[in-house]
Amino acid sequence: MKTKKSDVSKVASTLYDLVTTSPTSHFPPALDPHQASQDIIKKAAWKSAGVSGALAIPPGPLGMLTILPDLLAIWRIQAQMVADIAAVHGKSGYLTQEAMLFCLFKHGASQLLRDVVVRVGERYILRRTSLRMIERMCERLGLRVTQRMLGASISRWIPIAGAVAVGWYTRYDTKQVGQSALDLFSRDIDTETTELKDVSDDLTERNLP
Repeated sequence: MKTKKSDVSKVASTLYDLVTTSPTSHFPPALDPHQASQDIIKKAAWKSAGVSGALAIPPGPLGMLTILPDLLAIWRIQAQMVADIAAVHGKSGYLTQEAMLFCLFKHGASQLLRDVVVRVGERYILRRTSLRMIERMCERLGLRVTQRMLGASISRWIPIAGAVAVGWYTRYDTKQVGQSALDLFSRDIDTETTELKDVSDDLTERNLP
């Protein structure tokens, strides 16, 4: 199956809307932010697995129609988890668009984000960029995510077992996002404004298989 431009555009637009309107958290700073974060990650991982598994139950063509709603629902759960982890560390002020993208995709697209969130020793530097740059990163991520969606779509044709596999992977993916957020917000963070060149100038298809 080929990647459709319309599908890539939908995914990129959905991601852009998500990161430019990051959720707020009602969690106060925790006395033990590490343990609080682990509890948040565990709850979000099981919630995302349940949602994704349920949406993957319809087999065949009907199941294919649930892929994009599934992706949006999981991203919203993960984004809220990231916001909550930032909150229990008392660092909601550092929950920038760049930080959200970093947490959501560090484990799967670190090359794309390497110049946006940089680790220096035991601290991180968040580099604020333009909305146009954020849009371009979402477009690149949209292409990659859409390709992965097509590759994983075979599971939608396998009743029950396919839904279990989808749920298991989503739980794993959410835990990875949570660990990225925990690593970021548990360390000292500095911010700076920078002009980064267009990601298309810096990446090749070799970097984003």
